[in-house]
Parts: sequence; structure tokens; C-alpha cells
Amino acid sequence: MKQLFLIRHAKSSWEDSSLGDRERPLNDRGRSQLAPLARTLNRLGALSGHVYASPSVRAQQTLTGALSIDAQPAQVVTENELYTFDFRRLLRWLQNLDNNQNRITLIGHNPALLELAAFLAPQAPFELPTASILEIRLPVRHWKKVDKNKGALETFLTPRDFSYNEFRRKNRKASPGATDLDQNTLPEVLQQLNNQLELLTPGVILGLDDEFLHQYRIALRRSRAIAEPLAEITGDRQLQEHIRELKRHARATSALRDLHVFLQDIPELCHDNPQLCTTLTDWARLRASKAQRKLAKRLGQKRYRQSLERWHGYIESKAFHKLAGELRKKDIQVAANRRLKQFNRKTAELLHTAPDEALHQLRKALKRIRYLLERDARHGKPTLKELRQRQDLYGRFQDLHVQIELTRRFLADHPECDGALLLGKLEREKADTRRQILAMGGLNV
Repeated sequence: MKQLFLIRHAKSSWEDSSLGDRERPLNDRGRSQLAPLARTLNRLGALSGHVYASPSVRAQQTLTGALSIDAQPAQVVTENELYTFDFRRLLRWLQNLDNNQNRITLIGHNPALLELAAFLAPQAPFELPTASILEIRLPVRHWKKVDKNKGALETFLTPRDFSYNEFRRKNRKASPGATDLDQNTLPEVLQQLNNQLELLTPGVILGLDDEFLHQYRIALRRSRAIAEPLAEITGDRQLQEHIRELKRHARATSALRDLHVFLQDIPELCHDNPQLCTTLTDWARLRASKAQRKLAKRLGQKRYRQSLERWHGYIESKAFHKLAGELRKKDIQVAANRRLKQFNRKTAELLHTAPDEALHQLRKALKRIRYLLERDARHGKPTLKELRQRQDLYGRFQDLHVQIELTRRFLADHPECDGALLLGKLEREKADTRRQILAMGGLNV
């Protein structure tokens, strides 16, 4: 069995017309594609075999970017034969490879790569954007046996699949912001957010860029925060059930998101203890990998798809449009003020011995208040600024809570590791953040 990865170079520049095709470098967008490309190739195992690249500047820069992570390929070779746009030359090159090489990664050019893929695998795509990845499995023992329709397409990924920045660039209209929340009707905003959930789901399932999950959670929270006042005011049971379903979707992502944030923080937390940093990172990555598989399985189920479809059908229904039409900006303000008063009452009841969960609930309440006020941002700007500042502080407290809990679990699994200093530092920072929160008091209504 042979495994072939075909990688089209990242986006190149045409700015300097004096350069020949072979000398053209990557442009800014192409350079921004390299880090997510490297991360994805490493995850797929494409950098553990023999890596070959065209001698063109853009292919060489792509090669350098792909190897910028801690990759350990068996061999890295620049081949003049790979600077070609004719797939037949690539095919002949493949057929003459050493049979001891079972995994090959080739960084080259279109249309040769795409036409080679179409020749080898009937399921090949019809286009191959820059920085895209094709994986083809070939059930042959000798490269000379590679021939038409001999392969099977295992993987096809474009930058929008493994890079949230590329996804966002391609789907700007599907990403409603605060301005859209103010200008569009409630059904329009919820439809946009639901469309965002559907578009983000494949990226969340792949798990190649943490930002997909982060934005997915934001879309869920915004949907709930916008729908909840309407459910409170109208008492509509169908809407309440949909909100409960959105909560279940969000809850299923919490463990993985906590691990994502923890992994980002570990280098800073353990900067003075490299050995602890390495062991803790490996432990957290293993747990994140398990959580990712669990979430991917859930999002791939028919029940999840049907849930989004039911929500989509509901917010497009005449009944919901009629319900939403009865909600005025004044109702949003009333709901926001009610939540502000609830927040202030619960804040006043906080003691220094209050459980962490009490502060966690206040943090979530702050987010819902903010999303409500964004529905009428013209009247909420002073409050919104204060809300964001408080959210940052409450968020810091929650991050410290998660870091402490995960560190304790790690130390229980690895009693040989000395993490007492790290744990003590985190607990002191958490206590200090708690004091700051308690000293702030309530919000201005």
C-alpha cells in the first residue's frame, strides 16, 4: 500500500511583473496560509515520510513553512522534475520512485496536481485551491504499478477547512456582528447565526483549528441570548425547547474548549519548568484528542443535524415571525434591565466564601446581558463597555478555576511531577481575582 499526499503551493504573488514564473514568491495571504497548513499536514502524518518539492520559489517557501513545526520527515528533496504543469511528467516521476518509500508528500503546481489526482482517483475534486491537500491511497506494492483509477481519495482539504481565518474570508456574509444585530430583524439574525452554526460544524468536527469551536460557541450563545427574552415575554413552549437544545449543544463543547484554553496557557504557566511544561502539554493534548473525538462523533450524528434543521425550520416559520414581530426594542430594554437587576442582586449576595459556580453563573449572565444590549447598541454603549471589562475579569477567574482543576487532575495522574509551585501560584491569582470581583459591586442600571 502506498500513500500519496499532493499539496498545492500557498498563494503566490503576481505583483512584480519582472519576475519569471519560477521566481514568484508567496504573497501575504500565502504566508498566512503556512502555519495552519503545517499544523494540518503534521496532524495527517504527511510530514513523516519522504517530502518532495518543486524548485520554484513559491513551492520552496511552502516547503519551509510546512516544516516550520516540529516535523521529522524521513527525507526532504527538491526535484527539478516537479516544476511542471503536465501531470504525465508527475506520473512518470512517481512510477520511478524507490519502492521502499511508502508515504510520499509532493509540493507542486496546478493543473498538474489536480489532473494527476483525477487520473489516479475517480473521486478527485474538480478544483484544487492554493495550499490545499489531497491524500490518495494506492493499493500497489511497486510505484511502477501506479496507473489510471488505481487510487482512492482519502482526504481533500482546502484552507477554509483547516483555517478559521480562511473560512471567515470566504464566509464574511455569514458572520453577523453587533451592527447586524442592531439593523436586522430578530428572525434574520437568528437565521444568520444558524447558518453560521451549520457552516462551522465541519471545521469543529475536523478539529484542526481551535477557533472554529470558539466561534461555534459564540454563535450558540448569541442565539440563546437573543431568543431567551422572546421566550420569557411570550412563554412560547416550542421556543423554550429549542433554547434548551442550544444549551445542550453548548454544554457538549465545554470540556474541549477548556482544554484548548489550557493548552494555550501552559507555556506561560510553566515557562520556568520545561520538563513540567512538556509532560503537562502531552497530558492535556491526549485529553483534548479524546474530547475532540467525542464531540466530532456527536456532531456527526443524525440527531444533531435534525436538531439544527428543526431550529432552522422554526425560525423561518410564519408563527415565529409573528411572535418576533411582537417584540419591540422596548421589550429588549425591559428584559436587559430585569437581568441587570438580577445580576446586581446576586452580586450583592456574594460572600468571600461563595462557591466558584456562583461567579461562573454571573459570568454567563454578563454575556447574556451584553448580547441583549447589542440588539440596541445605540442605547447601550456605556453599559456595554463596562460589561466587557467585567467579562474580562470574570473570564480570568473562570480560566484560573479551570487551570487549577486540570492541574490537580494532571498531578493525580502524575504524582511523580512536582506541580506544587504552579498550583500555589494559580490559587493565589484566583484568590486575588475573586477579591477584585467582590470589590466591584453591582452594575449601573
